[in-house]
Amino acid sequence: VQLQAFGGGLVQSGGSLRLSCIASGSTFSYYDYGWFREVPGKDDRELVSCIDTTSEYTYHVDAVKGRFATSVEKARNKVYLQMNGLKPEDTGVHYCATVDPCRGDMSYYKTHRWGQGTQVTVSS
Repeated sequence: VQLQAFGGGLVQSGGSLRLSCIASGSTFSYYDYGWFREVPGKDDRELVSCIDTTSEYTYHVDAVKGRFATSVEKARNKVYLQMNGLKPEDTGVHYCATVDPCRGDMSYYKTHRWGQGTQVTVSS
C-alpha cells in the first residue's frame, strides 16, 4: 500500500483543518492507520491518533482528545483526521502511516508504510 496525506495549511488558533490520507492498492483494509506529527526541534514523530479499519476503534493521545477525530471511509480508501480547536502546539508536519495494531493504549505498535507529510501551522 502507498499512502498520500494532504489537507494541511495555515490556520489561526481555534481554527479547524481536516487531513486526508489516501491509500492506493487493494490491501487498504488489511491495515490499521495512524496519524503522526513531527514537531520542530524534536527528532521523533509522535503518534497523534490511529484507527482500526475493521472495528473502527480509535485512539487519540491525551493532548488532542475532545478536539480531534479520526475516521475511515473504506469505499474510498481514505482515512481522515478532523482537527478542531487547533492550538499553536499542534504545529508540525503530519504524516499518515500503517500501524500494527491500533489497539488499547497504544503502548506497543509498529509502523510499516509512511506517506509524505503535510504541514500544519497554527498561528497564535
